[in-house]
Amino acid sequence: MHWLLLKIQSTEPQAEPLSEVLMEHGALSVSIEDAHADTLAEQAIFGEPGDPPPGIWQQNIVTAMLDAEADVQALLATVQSELQLDGLKYQLEQIEEQDWVRATQAQFDPIRVTDNLWIVPSWHQAPNAEALNIVLDPGLAFGTGSHPTTHLCLSWLAQLPKAELAQANVLDYGCGSGILAIAAKKLGAGQVIGVDIDSQAVIASRDNATNNQVEAVFYDSADYLHEPFDIIVANILSSALMVLAPVIAKSCKNGGKVALSGILESQQEMLLARYSEWFEMDVPIQQDGWVLLTGTRKCP
Repeated sequence: MHWLLLKIQSTEPQAEPLSEVLMEHGALSVSIEDAHADTLAEQAIFGEPGDPPPGIWQQNIVTAMLDAEADVQALLATVQSELQLDGLKYQLEQIEEQDWVRATQAQFDPIRVTDNLWIVPSWHQAPNAEALNIVLDPGLAFGTGSHPTTHLCLSWLAQLPKAELAQANVLDYGCGSGILAIAAKKLGAGQVIGVDIDSQAVIASRDNATNNQVEAVFYDSADYLHEPFDIIVANILSSALMVLAPVIAKSCKNGGKVALSGILESQQEMLLARYSEWFEMDVPIQQDGWVLLTGTRKCP
């Protein structure tokens, strides 16, 4: 069995009406993508929370999945008639039936953080059975180890002195999938707590901790922030880091350490200025346009 993919070039005003008409006339699914994706002309449209809605791309590809027996010419004629369009440019592709689960899994390989720390999807064998292997499947929540922000935090945790980490209580602020909390515990941390405003992230973190056989506790952030921590990691959006700076500072012991990520290079000076009120900040660490900021809590 196979399906047809009908890919139609579209301008911004046409894209959504086009997708609606295609669905009304038998398309199994419809997606809208940037016509310049993966090129230098690719258009970024997603901002941080609080930014105005950006709309969609100026030039788009509207892709409809159709039954193998669909009358494509009749469908195109109907679409053009209803939307009063003429001369639509399109491509038609055929896709064969396949094991979609295996195809998706094939995209995710184990991720090396250090020689002794790996993120391993559950369907893979660990490349180094003797390493600290975090079993984590993509898609549960933000933070699978593949993004530079997560990788920066994991690398920072891995280089902390073992004796120091063993005596520390650690807070993963905005835990997402729980990956940083789980890593901290596997690396030898004492008490580990994770908090998040998203209840699904808390559930995912608890499940992932269980799957990795580690004792880390996760809460809604509104219910648990009542003790100071030796180490705080926060891999969240820079806008949230700005707003939450006093909360994060209050949650860190004097002389404690903080690691902040989710920060673009263009945002680092703003965050450094903000957190310097409470922390002695270190030299930023950069990877692929993202930044990790670390510091030590000042004593009064």
